[in-house]
Amino acid sequence: MSPSHEPPGEACATHTVVVSDLHVTDAQPVLPDKPLWKRYKQRDLFIDDSFERFLAALREELPEDAELVLDGDVFDFDSVMAIPEDPPFPVSWLERRRGLGAEEAKSRFKMRRILADHPVFVRALRDWVMSGRRLVLVIGNHDVELHWRGVRTELYEALDLPPERRGAVRVCAFFYLSCGDTLIEHGNQYDSYCLCDDPLFPTIRWRGTERVRVPFGNLAERFMLNGMGLFNPHVDSSFIKPPLEYLRFFFKTVLPIQPLLGWTWLWTAVVTFFTSLREGFLPAVRDPRRIEDRVAEVARDARATPATVRALHALKVHPAIFSPWRVARELWLDRALALALVVYGSFQVVTVLNVFHRVSPWWALAIFLVLLPPFLLYARSVRSTNDQTERNLLERLPVALEVTGARRVVIGHTHHEHHWLLDGAELLNTGTWSPAYEDVACTVPVGRKCFAWIRPPEGGGPREAGLWEWRDPGFARIEPTRPPGEEGVLQRVARNAGALIRKGRDG
Repeated sequence: MSPSHEPPGEACATHTVVVSDLHVTDAQPVLPDKPLWKRYKQRDLFIDDSFERFLAALREELPEDAELVLDGDVFDFDSVMAIPEDPPFPVSWLERRRGLGAEEAKSRFKMRRILADHPVFVRALRDWVMSGRRLVLVIGNHDVELHWRGVRTELYEALDLPPERRGAVRVCAFFYLSCGDTLIEHGNQYDSYCLCDDPLFPTIRWRGTERVRVPFGNLAERFMLNGMGLFNPHVDSSFIKPPLEYLRFFFKTVLPIQPLLGWTWLWTAVVTFFTSLREGFLPAVRDPRRIEDRVAEVARDARATPATVRALHALKVHPAIFSPWRVARELWLDRALALALVVYGSFQVVTVLNVFHRVSPWWALAIFLVLLPPFLLYARSVRSTNDQTERNLLERLPVALEVTGARRVVIGHTHHEHHWLLDGAELLNTGTWSPAYEDVACTVPVGRKCFAWIRPPEGGGPREAGLWEWRDPGFARIEPTRPPGEEGVLQRVARNAGALIRKGRDG
């Protein structure tokens, strides 16, 4: 979309640092009557100061040819709830309740709002680039609106770089190939709920207006979680609790603040379902005359070849929205429908019986209790498939390494940091720097602030990778491991991927 500033023939970096999933978004004002509402978005929990100290510490350690790769979900457009006081564009009733859509003008407003609320973060990035080092942003699923030329312009203007340093910043459509040895992707292309279906042509047209196609998972956050402010979207345990613990949380915390939570979930789940299907089935806005130019542009920004772009684009998983029942199950709409049928069926049976013999309405409760166990068995049998991202990547890893020539892959997206060793390759996940907390008051943090560091060894030779934790201050290395599991599914997939990689390297 926007032209690359990179001068031709630029040498690759000796040191590459990769950070992902910062989830920088607008600040949530503190509500006096609801101080815990979206506590994770309040200004005192911003990572900006820590991130600035992190980059300052890196500048002391790294040479000037180092590069910083922000590997997706740097900005969280889906969480922005601000609306202009006098909007220059139409704003629907749904946008006023759940945040603006993904048209370019609206995305630019959201980007300005995010950057205005994070001056320290912007200053940290500017200081990094002005020190002579390079900055690369890989687009993820929460910042898919970075595909807009105007949104990137907002970022460039906020950085306020002199002309001679503008070429040190680039934005990559969905991957970056660092120094030929490290493939860096956000990871959402292997998540059927959160992938960008076509990162080469990411926009669609609806009612005459062009907008970025927002993935299903992000529509769920925008429509559902923006209205459920007592649940932290950055940590699974905020939603998944044991039954007794969930009941305790509901009566103690949710009921006094949001007693109609069930209704909020239901109507927003329905909106998410139909919006994701409508936008998912629309064709991409694609100019046939620009396809090859666009592929070449993405390849140039990613430091790859057009053939590599096409190959990695083809490795994406199939979007979940083409399986509507699967989407309904992720939203729990299937269980809502099944429960409604159980209730309706109970009363319908009593109604039919009354035609032949008068019976008490209380028989409906008895029939409901008879039908309830099958419903509960069905509900317990449903398993979410949104945790298969790394399995999908491991299955595709041999091909990804073959077409790129890389030795390793670095991703984020899942918010679970690790450094896995395979036979002849390695997979690093940099986790998240987002405000992930175990409790609604945000006093018990979850996870570590990690980053991948690819650098030459002291004795010379190919670059080596490590996963490190920022402890503010100081760095601590995290030892690599084998993929977990005792011959579980993930372990078998990893073993098969390692065998394929070894076979390919052996010729």
